[in-house]
Amino acid sequence: QVQLVESGGDLVQPGGSLRLSCAASGSIFRIYIMGWYRQAPGKQRELVASITGGGSTNYADSVKGRFTISRDNAKNTVYLQMNSLKPEDTAVYYCNAKLRPEYLGSWGQGTQVTVSV
Repeated sequence: QVQLVESGGDLVQPGGSLRLSCAASGSIFRIYIMGWYRQAPGKQRELVASITGGGSTNYADSVKGRFTISRDNAKNTVYLQMNSLKPEDTAVYYCNAKLRPEYLGSWGQGTQVTVSV
């Protein structure tokens, strides 16, 4: 089992940037597929980006070219660099860790990102 703690959410103006962090503990971090998901009010939780232990990445079409997921296995941490933020990026962002793609995995408590003037 792995425990996850997200941080870095904030209020930011459109066009701004934020970096989210997710610190993991309790297991062998490097073997986990790490993902960032988000859930806006009234909407389903959706995958934003994921990264395998080997560094292969996957992004939702809505964030391609603006967001970058990365991981530091030595620090047991995964990051989400978000640039050119838009109001529609407003959501609670959750970190997820799973051993296989078909698993539900473990979730963090979420961090709020608000993009507004």
